[in-house]
Amino acid sequence: MNDRILIIDFGSQVTQLIARRIREAGVYCEIVPFNNAENAVADFAPAGIILSGGPASVHEADTPRAPQAVFEAGIPVLGICYGQMAMVEQLGGSIEAGSEREFGRASLEVIGDSPLIDGVWEKGATPTVWMSHGDRVVAMPDGFEKVGVSENAPFALIADHERKYYGLMFHPEVVHTPEGAKILANFAHKIAGCGGDWTMAHFKTEAIAAIRKQVGDKKVICGLSGGVDSSVAATLIHEAIGDQLTCILVDHGLMRLNETEQVVDMFREHYHIPLIAVDASVRFLDALKGVSDPEKKRKIIGGLFIDIFEEEAQKIGGAEFLAQGTLYPDVIESVSFTGGPSVTIKSHHNVGGLPERMNLKLVEPLRELFKDEVRDLGRELGLPDHFVGRHPFPGPGLAIRIPGDITKEKLDVLRKADAVYLDEIRNAGLYDTIWQAFAVLLPVQTVGVMGDARTYDHVCALRAVTSTDGMTADFYPYDMEFLARAATRIINEVKGINRVVYDVTSKPPGTIEWE
Repeated sequence: MNDRILIIDFGSQVTQLIARRIREAGVYCEIVPFNNAENAVADFAPAGIILSGGPASVHEADTPRAPQAVFEAGIPVLGICYGQMAMVEQLGGSIEAGSEREFGRASLEVIGDSPLIDGVWEKGATPTVWMSHGDRVVAMPDGFEKVGVSENAPFALIADHERKYYGLMFHPEVVHTPEGAKILANFAHKIAGCGGDWTMAHFKTEAIAAIRKQVGDKKVICGLSGGVDSSVAATLIHEAIGDQLTCILVDHGLMRLNETEQVVDMFREHYHIPLIAVDASVRFLDALKGVSDPEKKRKIIGGLFIDIFEEEAQKIGGAEFLAQGTLYPDVIESVSFTGGPSVTIKSHHNVGGLPERMNLKLVEPLRELFKDEVRDLGRELGLPDHFVGRHPFPGPGLAIRIPGDITKEKLDVLRKADAVYLDEIRNAGLYDTIWQAFAVLLPVQTVGVMGDARTYDHVCALRAVTSTDGMTADFYPYDMEFLARAATRIINEVKGINRVVYDVTSKPPGTIEWE
């Protein structure tokens, strides 16, 4: 039996968390949309299948269902929320709209035993779980029994132990359900029989072999942005095929302070990876002159990036493959929302398509990994922690951190302020605690007095957020002493700023990008 789990996605905002929990248990898994799941059941040959939650109502017409192959495969199935209700309805049970909805924390009463909760909860326990449903099961299919109930979910945990079918009305994948990760691990290990030995070392060995098989003796070019994704992809590919790889770094003048020099030093001087660094800052500034709309900025940057990238690729000559640091969330979003993966320069946030005239085949060795797994792979490849642990930095760079018109003067001011801010974060030992931190130059100027002189300068906003995957985020709760130190240093050391504010915006579930 293959040691892997297939997750069928019905559109839940937290389906990726199911995959993360399964992988944290040392079991490889993949997500497939419900409308593409028929062939995946046979092709992927999983040891078990998980049906995710979703926003639809099973009792309404034309709502998603699992392919019948799921229930004909003879393997364990776990349905979560909508996934439970779809399974129940397809196997002969009944669903109805509940008179009372159940969202948020709820008390579960465990009234039976099951290997799904073995070592997690005992009969009689009343743990807190996270619910998110308006409909509910009112009649179970034949062969099922109740294992847990809640106030508004009379079949909150059900099991058919003979067929190894299980249903949960609550969400074990979210942190708000304590011990939920253990429930998913039980499904993978004790019920589906997976061994739990999927590691980054194992992935690295398989990925190198796959790259060599795909590429053969052909040349590969890679757009190196200096971010974690493209850096890890380039290092992995170089380990697989050596100097068949050439990286191209397009410096658009929108990078952080000394970032271009740091990337060139690491990859060209330390790792000896062939690297072409192009200073195109003047071309980008000219193209962005007078542009204020952030989406237009992205499009301009993406389009010009591709033009310059193509120019440099033609100088190399003979390349047949383009390497990208595409991650699994990119793949899931592309498949779920557009019907298929788009061919784009990923390091620039998909702001421009890859011209067909380039006629390059893609090498995407990270497309099965989440962000934290990419960091683990980077460490496995020997990349230093200070580089692997870098905060995410978008392809358009400082351009989207300067609302309004972009000028060299504004870029220089923001670069210095951002560097001081990050330096204070590191000095306070907070860098690895915070998922992403950066400075923004606001499109306003204020009157201030510095010393004996009146000033009319920029306002700098500071942001810091905590997150595990970038899908949701909350502001970091700095103490006032830290903010005072950071603000004082920025005002004293960065000419052109006379006021600093802290942004406490949070990022709600379901949004794709922070910026």
